[in-house]
Amino acid sequence: MRRPWVLAAGLLGIGAAWALSAASAERAVPIPAATADVPAATGPQVAVLAGGCFWGMEAVFQRVKGVTGVTAGYAGGTRDTATYAQVSTETTRHAEAIRITFDPRRVSYATLLRVYFSVAHDPTQLDRQGPDAGPSYRSAIFPQTPAQARVARAYIAQLGQARAFSRPIVTRVEQGAFFPAEPYHQDFFNRNPTHPYIVTWDKPKVAAFRAGFPALAL
Repeated sequence: MRRPWVLAAGLLGIGAAWALSAASAERAVPIPAATADVPAATGPQVAVLAGGCFWGMEAVFQRVKGVTGVTAGYAGGTRDTATYAQVSTETTRHAEAIRITFDPRRVSYATLLRVYFSVAHDPTQLDRQGPDAGPSYRSAIFPQTPAQARVARAYIAQLGQARAFSRPIVTRVEQGAFFPAEPYHQDFFNRNPTHPYIVTWDKPKVAAFRAGFPALAL
């Protein structure tokens, strides 16, 4: 993980190209709704998604109607390596991820995936997102049920067939447990609204979500 170095580079003007890329992310990618969805269920449901820095992912999904909680963390590796210091080595198999608790009566799993692919991250970037490089920043879905796995794979195929993106989707559907990140990573966007990384990379994502999905936005 390279966020401290990225921030220093941006302050020195080296990150101008990155800032331009972030500005372009203020627009939601217009993608179709999924043709398949998880069958209706009662009670809280859980989704686990990875798509780059968990600060921005958390911020976007905290603002989705029907989402009742979002936790930043790590998925894909083991419990004993689920720490920021170890994941930063890019040797743990973990991805920065979020665990979303949601009310399926208000928002469906497929709808969460639509937000994920359209505005929460760029699913065409392999092992990176924006300025952050390494497998811990990969695009990955960690289904919590067989039905979620089927829907995720079907939606990836649907978007590919529709050529919704100018480049191939690299999102993987993986298996792996989720482990919460350290307390200082939780609710980072809301607690640090003027942080340079938040201003440059994550506020545009939230703006894109509000503009692209007004009916879903809190």
